[in-house]
Amino acid sequence: MCARIKAISISQKKGTKKYNIRVATLIQNYGILNDSHFGTGNRQISLLGIESIQKMKDIGLDVAPGDFAENITTEGISLTKLRIGTRLKLGKDVIIEITQIGKECHNRCEIFYQAGDCVMPKEGIFAKVLLEGVIKINDKVEVLDV
Repeated sequence: MCARIKAISISQKKGTKKYNIRVATLIQNYGILNDSHFGTGNRQISLLGIESIQKMKDIGLDVAPGDFAENITTEGISLTKLRIGTRLKLGKDVIIEITQIGKECHNRCEIFYQAGDCVMPKEGIFAKVLLEGVIKINDKVEVLDV
């Protein structure tokens, strides 16, 4: 199966669940236009696999893409096996570079309180935008280098 974008999610405020959109514009060195994390830095966008979300569903949680505050939900790619510095091509034009794998959770999120665990700190990844463009649901995700 070809890796693809399963969902794209944004929010107006940090620390909240994101809502799904069909198309997003990614801006070089800033992230996703109209997302609360839009700005310079190494964590411009976040990615989480639908497979990770399914793990939480399997233990009984009612969760969906965006509920872990991830921007891009992928399918068919093992994000946690990628290394920092790996570049991914999203859709036709966008190039991102992995800058961080996992994160430290300073504040417990809604999911943690609901389940006693959250997959984003262990299985989510973060990236910066190297080449801007537009992405949409079902766009291909391609590893350029490992």
